[in-house]
Amino acid sequence: MSTNDLLIQLADGAFHSGADLAREYGLSRTAIWKQVSSLEKLGIEINRVRGQGYQIQGGLDLLEDSFIRNSLISDAIGHLDELTIHRSIDSTNAELRRRTPFGNGALVCLAESQSAGRGRRGRAWVSPFASSIYLSVGWRFHGGAEVLEGLSLSVGVMVCEALQDLGVEGLSLKWPNDVYLDGKKLAGILVEMSGDFSGPCDVVIGVGINVRLPDEQAAQIEQPWSDLRTSGNVHFSRSTLVAKLINRMLVALAAYEEEGFAVWRDRWEAVDAFAGRRVVVDNNGQRLAGEAAGVDARGALLLKTSSGVQSIYGGEVSLRLQEGSS
Repeated sequence: MSTNDLLIQLADGAFHSGADLAREYGLSRTAIWKQVSSLEKLGIEINRVRGQGYQIQGGLDLLEDSFIRNSLISDAIGHLDELTIHRSIDSTNAELRRRTPFGNGALVCLAESQSAGRGRRGRAWVSPFASSIYLSVGWRFHGGAEVLEGLSLSVGVMVCEALQDLGVEGLSLKWPNDVYLDGKKLAGILVEMSGDFSGPCDVVIGVGINVRLPDEQAAQIEQPWSDLRTSGNVHFSRSTLVAKLINRMLVALAAYEEEGFAVWRDRWEAVDAFAGRRVVVDNNGQRLAGEAAGVDARGALLLKTSSGVQSIYGGEVSLRLQEGSS
């Protein structure tokens, strides 16, 4: 028996007797105990009750490789080169960056947990086991960095629309790459590029979505956050959501080099969280205040200021509402 076999058994949320598990797998109870300890090292909380056995309270919604593959549409399958699911990894984005240069198909990397998940500007991304979506897609573009303008915004729309397909309401987008649910951060997007800025380049697109954050890990987050559980929106499996995301992302990425951000601009502005609101932009310590006025054809934030409309591009830029803005 592997730790994966035990994990699948305990994922149902019921108590499993150590003696029964030992008999079923032909192991000693000490060996079972060691396997349980290995799972706890992944950050999984396991109840140990004398006379009842081992239990993961509430169970786990594990990612299912076969379910995800069987849920993919033919257009997405045609662009998929590889799909892997890791129990634990440093970072799905980091794993794909180690795989460059990419071929002509998409590499999709998923994990149940991350030890070094990252968001924008080097921030840590809280990544507890089987509690959220940690997904990265590796894709080769041939037209250089210029064709990637607005890509993170477009991916935000893809995430919103995948969630809307599953009945989630109250979604909006914060420029340049956050997904909000009822005004709090639900998901983040991290796009990283390597290669030739004027020719073939490899892009890794990371998507993290909070599904059911344990209280202990949620306490580490330093900004208002939301997850699908607390909003009452968990009526589907994580594997279902992953399949929806892959379907939308692979089909869209295949067309992005030709279409660019233009076909996404109106869809992004339709769910703009800060449209018409007073905001402050911080660019490496330089602050600029104004009214958010959507985005331009390249995905730059349009900011109405006393000196006219300015275009603000991504990078090490942060955006927040002005105090007192509603």
